[in-house]
Amino acid sequence: MEHHIKQLDSRFGAQNYNPLPVVLQRGSGVWLWDINNKKYLDMMSAYSAVSHGHCHPELVEVMHTQAQTLSMCSRAYFSEKMPLLLEKLCTLLGYDKALLMNTGAEAIETAIKAARRWGYSQKGIPDNQAEIIVFQNNFHGRTTGIISFSSDEDYRYQFGPYLPGFHIAPYGDIEAVEKLMNKNTCAVLVEPIQGEAGIVIPPPGWLKKLEELCKNQNVLLICDEIQSGLGRTGAWLASSHENVKPDAVVLGKALGGGLYPVSALLGRQDLMDVFNPGSHGSTFGGNPLACAIAHKAIEIMERDKYLENSATLGEYFLNQLKTIASPMIKSVRGRGLWIGVDLDQSKKTGRQACEELMERGILSKETHETVVRFAPPLIITKSEIDGALEIIEQVFMG
Repeated sequence: MEHHIKQLDSRFGAQNYNPLPVVLQRGSGVWLWDINNKKYLDMMSAYSAVSHGHCHPELVEVMHTQAQTLSMCSRAYFSEKMPLLLEKLCTLLGYDKALLMNTGAEAIETAIKAARRWGYSQKGIPDNQAEIIVFQNNFHGRTTGIISFSSDEDYRYQFGPYLPGFHIAPYGDIEAVEKLMNKNTCAVLVEPIQGEAGIVIPPPGWLKKLEELCKNQNVLLICDEIQSGLGRTGAWLASSHENVKPDAVVLGKALGGGLYPVSALLGRQDLMDVFNPGSHGSTFGGNPLACAIAHKAIEIMERDKYLENSATLGEYFLNQLKTIASPMIKSVRGRGLWIGVDLDQSKKTGRQACEELMERGILSKETHETVVRFAPPLIITKSEIDGALEIIEQVFMG
């Protein structure tokens, strides 16, 4: 059966991913089972989308109830659930307004549109001359607009022509950003911690300096918190670790509770008010099913202290990983339950390490060939981490 499933995928699916050779069938909490009923500890959380664990019973119940009540009506009408989620998000994170979409990439595109229109209508940038500063090794999605400012050739190859209006600065270099800023700069778009780049944390104080520079130059600071937000780093927003309040933040992944795609752009009023009826939209954006799930997802995070668990166990996990005296480990870095182990490729590639971990019952995924990521659901326990550490050490010492 396993071989048949892989054959079907190869025969009928566009090969835009290179998955590890495991066929998953079910999940519960921090655990996954493959088609042969082998059990695995999930150390990926679907890139932070499964922060609540798999098939959280309360979220499944909300999904079931709402699906039987009203799942979809589009934004052609008001619906009961969306305003409640908007209020919850804005009150929780301290923003004036929010706009709901489905995927993270859609929310990033929303942020780009908002920033450009704000630049023209509020800052007085001449039409079609707005510029946005982004950073090397960024990952904000794979739409044609977003890949236009990617520095990864794999995302760009033969997908041109590319969208103009973006400048790429080295991550963590404040002087480079300052040099790129000019009267046509409307925004800086940044990941407070770069996820796909390998859980890269900028120098201490850099994000705060970036915030100050943006304020001084009347430039929007927009933080992509799609992976880093909602508890992943031990705080609601990774930017808050530097006491930074972006002008806008982009959320996704965990907002859908691992059950449904939900994303959002949150921002201050003068930015969010640039939209008018017809200027932006999404048929499924803000649908009742999505909003009911997202609202409950946030409630559960608050009630069950996901942030505290991420902060405490993340620090423990990070420190324990640093004690592994393996010659193949170049560095270990992370914040909260979001950790990257950088490997010496001459000794073992990230892919090889992940395949060995998989064989021993841990599911992770390499990024940029050298980094193994560990990002378990935020409900993980210390004993589960300890069990994982035994296996991880075996793989890295082997």
